[in-house]
Amino acid sequence: MKTDFSIGRRALLGATAAGMVTSFLRKGAYAHEDRIPTLARPNIIYIIADDLGVHDLGCYGQTKIHTPNIDALAASGMRFDAAYGGAPVCSPSRCALMTGKDMGHATIRDNFALQGGRVGWRGHEQVRRMGLRPHEKTVASYLRQGGYATALVGKWHLDGYDREAVPTDHGFDEFHGWLTQTEATQGYFPTRWYDGTTLHAIADNENGHQAVYETDICTAQACEYIRHSRDRPFFLTVAYNAPHSPHVTPTQARYAGMPWGEYEKNYAAMIGFLDDGVGNILETLTATGLRDDTIIFFSSDHGPRSEPTAEQTEVAEFFNSHGNLRGYKRDLYEGGLRVPLLVSWPGHIPAGSASSVPAYHPDFLPTALTLSGNAGHSLHDVNGIDLTPALLHQNPMPERFLYWETYEPSFWQAARKGRWKAVRPVKTSDIALYDLETDPSESQDIAQHHPDIVSGFQQYFMAGRVSSPEYI
Repeated sequence: MKTDFSIGRRALLGATAAGMVTSFLRKGAYAHEDRIPTLARPNIIYIIADDLGVHDLGCYGQTKIHTPNIDALAASGMRFDAAYGGAPVCSPSRCALMTGKDMGHATIRDNFALQGGRVGWRGHEQVRRMGLRPHEKTVASYLRQGGYATALVGKWHLDGYDREAVPTDHGFDEFHGWLTQTEATQGYFPTRWYDGTTLHAIADNENGHQAVYETDICTAQACEYIRHSRDRPFFLTVAYNAPHSPHVTPTQARYAGMPWGEYEKNYAAMIGFLDDGVGNILETLTATGLRDDTIIFFSSDHGPRSEPTAEQTEVAEFFNSHGNLRGYKRDLYEGGLRVPLLVSWPGHIPAGSASSVPAYHPDFLPTALTLSGNAGHSLHDVNGIDLTPALLHQNPMPERFLYWETYEPSFWQAARKGRWKAVRPVKTSDIALYDLETDPSESQDIAQHHPDIVSGFQQYFMAGRVSSPEYI
């Protein structure tokens, strides 16, 4: 079944206006409206950008791109200065975020499976992808069990080509967004959009028209969900596609007159739309009286530069998107893994605070359960740790291994423990060792000077992962 709906960009940009998306969603789309209120607990919102560099934001030192709303979010809470994605590419990083599993244990370990999975089409190319397994639990599953309403807006990317691996089969009451398996829902001016498992038409984008921008759609639906969510605590994931390539924007706005290249203007404008979206979400929370009762996380999935093209490298270098870090998306060096991480909860998390605690996507699930009062679950298959001691009390955290593996161009591994970072590159058994305290750009391999530390990483690379039927 396909339901037609239309909405203009002007209406979408006014995301705090009452009733703004009533023609955009079918009646009764908000499934939890009539539920009985439960004991007040904080709402949890996780906003995740796509391919956003850690240094693309003003709060991390960016000077060319204006991000006043995200910077205000940082000023109202805690900025993590050693935060990492779950993987250097999209699907596995989001799998780590949702399941709490690192790349040595995750179901999805790369965007494409080496064998197994489901075969589908990526443009004109046949590829294998892996989706979440049937009944695999996510953070939404646990929170829903604990009485939370749950929703995801935007990018899922954990379905592969499996029709049963959609958000509503993995803990989300509601899903408004796009799927890997449905090409018409993808891109910045999609012609189709999901409401649960029902596919809607976006008539204003058909026949090549570009009227309704994906970033605005996500903002509008997130804000509308918040307005309908006063009866019980909720968990909302807002997964923007921006600023992933292609660098497409309805307008270059304040950057149109800058003496930059077109790619740079478009990239900055895309981040501007993203920042506006965050601002609208914050305004909606304030207008509904929910701001002080809501914990907001903001992050990205991994490092910048969607593809290793000359144009995208030029953009990343122009904006210094990864700072002095080595590598980009697809790399297991810091530039491919490091992400922004901001957490705000007025009256609970100290405003204007910063943390040097190494944190990464698998930590979100146990942290969210503690913050929600649902910490009693048995999480024997989760690799992340609860970050609330650092968030609420600024306490130091015990040193532990953070682990990554990837398959582009073929299998390689990396791990961090404390100040030490170890990388086993492609097609070698040798391990490179870096001291991130003195060498954050990973320019000096000091493995030969610390054989005992290298040995510890060697053992962990073998024991800290389990084999996967779809990968290695």
